[in-house]
Amino acid sequence: MKALYGQQNSPGEEMTFVFQERENLPPTRDNDVKIQVRACALSWIDTKLLSELKLKKEFLPVGREISGVVLEVGRKVSFFQPEDEVVGILPLDSEESGLCEVILVHEHYLVRKPEKVCWVEAAGTVRDGVRAYTALHYLSQVSPGKTVLVMDGASPFGTIAIQLAQHRGAKVISTAHSLEDKQYLERLRPPVEGMRQPLVARVIDVSSGKTDVAESCLEETGGLGVDIVLDAGVRLYSREDEPALKPQLLPHKHDIITLLGVGGHWITTEKHLQLDPPDSHSLFLKGATVSFLNDEIWNLSNIQQGKYLCILEDIMDKLSSNVVFRPQLDEPIPFYEAKVSMEMVQKNQARKRQVIQF
Repeated sequence: MKALYGQQNSPGEEMTFVFQERENLPPTRDNDVKIQVRACALSWIDTKLLSELKLKKEFLPVGREISGVVLEVGRKVSFFQPEDEVVGILPLDSEESGLCEVILVHEHYLVRKPEKVCWVEAAGTVRDGVRAYTALHYLSQVSPGKTVLVMDGASPFGTIAIQLAQHRGAKVISTAHSLEDKQYLERLRPPVEGMRQPLVARVIDVSSGKTDVAESCLEETGGLGVDIVLDAGVRLYSREDEPALKPQLLPHKHDIITLLGVGGHWITTEKHLQLDPPDSHSLFLKGATVSFLNDEIWNLSNIQQGKYLCILEDIMDKLSSNVVFRPQLDEPIPFYEAKVSMEMVQKNQARKRQVIQF
């Protein structure tokens, strides 16, 4: 069997991806589930995080969001049996590459896949679903009547976050990074007959780099500000001082603080966020909070396992009902093109979620 792995010879160097022949799988351990993989979604590999957690190795397994059929279970497995259809996310320390025909996974990282959900949608939605739940349910409490700003709403994560927020009764505002993204967001509708109300109350086109996001949000909320902000990264400095690699369409941190309402929640993906004393003072006056979105936390502590599995099950239920989630997926990709697709994902060149189908 072949499996895909990533290799980075030195820090800062571009990662290369290689297929390697795998020997026969080791015997199935007591709590392991042997799975025939049917689909595997591709996600960017955070090599720096892996190094910080002492999980860096010469060859890094590629592909962690998988769906497939159970072939065999260990003697202590209680949740599954052969021929069950399952979906899950392999943990950070997994030795298994999801881009392999057959893999071994601990049962606590899997849930059943509903029959109505296809393999590609299951694998392609589970990661963004976990991130959206983490942001909107655990780092903030989305509820009817609240206003949520989702930055870059046409991204795979942004699309799922918009759908979940709207399902919970929130009013959604989103930014678009291109005309194509703007048109996509304006066309988003609940997948329910008779409901023509758009999912996004206002789409702010930032593609020109001249739009004032804070002013637009304050105008939309009558000057009150938004309750929850999900960013897609922020600028920490002026445009002239920002590193060249930093996308210039991102809002400045001061814009986010300005548009936050009283008691608001800022959920950020900016791991190097720096807040100066005036920034902290502004947040203090508003009674606002800043939280960091790291969806890997669920598997870094076993104490969260029950909540984590409930999240996975709820994501699949909402995908199965076809009322809440419609993921932003590219066309299914054959296994032999996985290497090229993963190179695009690692360079952040893919706008839709890439899913390999076996």
